[in-house]
Amino acid sequence: MLNLRRATADDAPRMQHVAELAYTPYLSRMGGRRPGPLDADYAAAVSDSEAWVAESSDGEVVGFLLLVGEADSMLLENVAVLPSHHGLGLGRALLVLAEERAVATGRTRIRLYTHESMVENQRLYERNGYVETLRGGEQGLVRVFYEKVLVP
Repeated sequence: MLNLRRATADDAPRMQHVAELAYTPYLSRMGGRRPGPLDADYAAAVSDSEAWVAESSDGEVVGFLLLVGEADSMLLENVAVLPSHHGLGLGRALLVLAEERAVATGRTRIRLYTHESMVENQRLYERNGYVETLRGGEQGLVRVFYEKVLVP
């Protein structure tokens, strides 16, 4: 049983741990470049964005979600799940939560981006109704941008 709840400052180190395990496997695909979530300030993210954690029944943080409100959209800034919990529907549950939060705050769409080498993430987004809107280089990285129009 998983519990989704708003993150607190105490969760920041556990979110960093999840990010390290979730994103480190991509280092070799990215030619040694570090994915941004590996170096993120999770204490600031909890304070400055809408941060959520997924806890297992024993209270372990096994995933998280960071959302940033924009004028008419919600930016899904980061979603991460421990590799040991892949394939259990947690990524999907976090995406649904992101969409619910976007609608609850009056946004009509949700946006996100990922590195082109993170093909597993791209498949997850596409299976869940996200449409690729742009693929291009930015600061030496090739990113894939997605968007989903939300129905209130």
